[in-house]
Amino acid sequence: MDYERKKVSIAVVRRLPRYYRYLEELLRHDITRISSKELSQRMGVTASQIRQDLNCFGGFGQQGYGYNVEYLYKEIGNILGLYNGYRSIIIGAGNLGRALANHTSFERRGFKLVGIFDVNREVVGKEIRGIAIKHLDELEEYIKANKVDIGILAIPKDSVSEVAQRLVDLGVKGLWNFSYTDLNISGTVAIENVHLSDSLMTLSYQITEGK
Repeated sequence: MDYERKKVSIAVVRRLPRYYRYLEELLRHDITRISSKELSQRMGVTASQIRQDLNCFGGFGQQGYGYNVEYLYKEIGNILGLYNGYRSIIIGAGNLGRALANHTSFERRGFKLVGIFDVNREVVGKEIRGIAIKHLDELEEYIKANKVDIGILAIPKDSVSEVAQRLVDLGVKGLWNFSYTDLNISGTVAIENVHLSDSLMTLSYQITEGK
C-alpha cells in the first residue's frame, strides 16, 4: 500500500493499534467481514472517524461490502511495521525492566528482545527468559556486533538522557522511554515517552467527575 506517511497525523497513528487489536479479536471469532458501522459499535467511535482514519492509508473498504477483516488486519500490521522484525534491548533490569522482559506479547507483535543491560553487578549474569543480563559497560561492544533497532529505557530519570544519547550515537533508531521524563535527544530517532501515572491520573479525573 502506497501512501505518504508524513501527511498522517500522530493522532491517527495512535489509533491504529486499537484497530489492530479489535480486528485480531474479530479473527479469533472467525468474523471475516465487517462494516465501519459494526466496527464503530464495537469500538465506541464513530464510523466516520474509522473511515477517515483508514482513508489516510488508502481506505481498504468496499461500498456495500465493508472491510475484509484479515486483509485489513495485515495491512494495519504492515503500516505499523510489525513485520519488520525489530530487535530491542532493555536498559534496566529492576522491577519494571523485568516485567517488560517477561511481557511476551511484545514478541507476538513482532518485537524481538535480544539483550538486557544493567549497572548492578549483582544481577549481571542472571537470566530473564533465557537472556543473560549484561553490564551497561558492554553496551557499545554489543550494539556494534549486533543489530539493535529499539532501546527500552527502564532506568531512573537522572541517568536516562545520557544512556539514550549513547544509544542514538550507536545507531539505535527508536527509544521506548519508561523513565518518567520526556527525552530531548539530538539525532534522528523516534521516541515514545510512556508515563504510566498519566493514565492513572486520567482515571482519577473520571472517577472524580462521576461523583
